[in-house]
Amino acid sequence: MEWSIPEETQQLLVDLDEFIEREIKPLEAADPDLFDHRREFARTDLERDGIPTKRWRQKMLDARRLADAAGFYRMPLPASVGGQETSNLTMAIVREHLAKRGPGLHAELSHEASVVANAPLVLVLDSYGTQEQKDQYLEPLAAGEIEMAFGLTEPGHGSDATYLETTARKVEGGWVLNGAKRWNSVVDVAAANLVFARTGGEAGKAEGITAFLVPKDTPGYTIPYYHWTFNMPTDHGETHFDDVRLPDSAVVGEVGRGLDCAQLFVHENRIRQAASSLGAAQFCIDESVKYAKERVIFGTPLAEHQGVQWQLVELQTEAELVRNTVYKTAWMMDQGGRTSVSDLVSMVNFRGNNLACAAADRAMQVHGGVGYSRHKPFEHIYRHHRRYRITEGSDELQKRRIAGKLFGLSGKPKAAPAPVAAD
Repeated sequence: MEWSIPEETQQLLVDLDEFIEREIKPLEAADPDLFDHRREFARTDLERDGIPTKRWRQKMLDARRLADAAGFYRMPLPASVGGQETSNLTMAIVREHLAKRGPGLHAELSHEASVVANAPLVLVLDSYGTQEQKDQYLEPLAAGEIEMAFGLTEPGHGSDATYLETTARKVEGGWVLNGAKRWNSVVDVAAANLVFARTGGEAGKAEGITAFLVPKDTPGYTIPYYHWTFNMPTDHGETHFDDVRLPDSAVVGEVGRGLDCAQLFVHENRIRQAASSLGAAQFCIDESVKYAKERVIFGTPLAEHQGVQWQLVELQTEAELVRNTVYKTAWMMDQGGRTSVSDLVSMVNFRGNNLACAAADRAMQVHGGVGYSRHKPFEHIYRHHRRYRITEGSDELQKRRIAGKLFGLSGKPKAAPAPVAAD
């Protein structure tokens, strides 16, 4: 592996920074309350169950349109929708770089909004969608003009997705969908919801789960409420499907193999999530080092106290180790395919996400009272990145995947339970 960052990638970072300063920062300056200590309140529509305000949604859309016009937004997307199919390595470097700039409209991760698209559902539709589905949804989704929700998690099932209880029953000309989903993000504005349901097979088995596109306003598809979360605003809806009738054309991919779509979605998200968490952590470390040099306590700069030095030294060491493994893993994904090296992806995902939380917490401590205030971005970073230790696979699920590879358990059938003696 070549350890230097390719020249074209280094130039891309320069071009992105220039674009952000020239076109994105003025958008922020026009509505300062969306980005300063008032951000959470200005972005949250308290009268509509805590979902994002229309002004905040419009602000993110304005940024996406500028980024698309400048040629940045679609870079990682397939060539079929005008993308450049940017490598995983370059995307990891870009996602780290954007987060390292600190919170802002350039990488508003609480909504997965960025001047360089993070749009795994574009990949799913491009790889598994029918021509009819692509014609209807792919271009506007790739342009960021519409949203699409992802309905996998349920009230009773999260990491154990193969036990999901939502079902779809085959009827003449289509399917009848029944069930419920939880944390069904962006359903407040989604043109359609990619919903996973069991159509056959056994509970606990991947085979028999099918993916369906459910358009908004489909009869029987309702959103009873949204979950108010640690990081606001919320777009994490509870969705119900009561005798929802869908045509055969609603199926995405093969009947019974819907988790192929889900795996493609989460695998790429995990490596880019890890890179973003690394960048956020580095931002917190850098800001803390800068403050420690300026802040004088007991007559000397805070940076001269070993109790402070060591806290930041430990974080910087972890950041460098995570950075090297993120880059290596992304490079190996480029060599082996999108869903390769899943154990390494899990390693960097849970270590990167934990690092972001630790660095934000430590930054609050180093900055003292002002660090705890909303006038600094650390509490915002902590609240946002804390969710990534649960979403896209919890810490525990990532470790389970690593153990499966380490102990050779992945793909092995589970042993049959011992027979129970009759009374």
